[in-house]
Amino acid sequence: MREPGNIQEVSGLKPDYMGFIFYPGSKRYCGRLSPSDLKDFPDGIQKVAVFVNASREEILSTCKAYSISIIQLHGDEPPAFCRSFMEEGFQVIKAFRVGQQLDMEEMERFAEVCDFILFDTSGEGFGGTGKKFDWEQLKDYRSQLPFFLSGGIEPADADRIMDMDIPQLYALDLNSRFEIKPGLKNIEELENFIRKIRT
Repeated sequence: MREPGNIQEVSGLKPDYMGFIFYPGSKRYCGRLSPSDLKDFPDGIQKVAVFVNASREEILSTCKAYSISIIQLHGDEPPAFCRSFMEEGFQVIKAFRVGQQLDMEEMERFAEVCDFILFDTSGEGFGGTGKKFDWEQLKDYRSQLPFFLSGGIEPADADRIMDMDIPQLYALDLNSRFEIKPGLKNIEELENFIRKIRT
């Protein structure tokens, strides 16, 4: 999210989380969003700050300015880096880019140093591709860490997702397929999807 008016509209749908990308290389970069735009944020919606290989100092100062206590690390951050933020009291979501198969050995390195894993589709560089990876791979997920499913989720996927029998599936990351343009969400499509999932 990056447009104040759109943030307010999406807030009315009461999502559990709302993400703000602080990676300048993203076309959804929210760097021009003022901390005052998030000052009166609705109760019950948790703000997530997304970073890619940012310094510890940058992450801490950004989260303090925007009053954010959940961070999503979407780069090549090592386990010790993730642990340091958990020790500071942050919730940590570590993103993994999925290609041909889940790398369970790599994920196990992060089992004790983050609160959640996020699965996104592997692509060139960092950030979303708007494409799905093969969700059948999720049946091989053995970690007890709950995960966010990301990568090309679209309005027509609600039934398929609800049919998934994977206890660790914790949340859905709805992004590019629910946009009018990068950073601007389609309220009607989001509302319909959220209502169907929650029902």
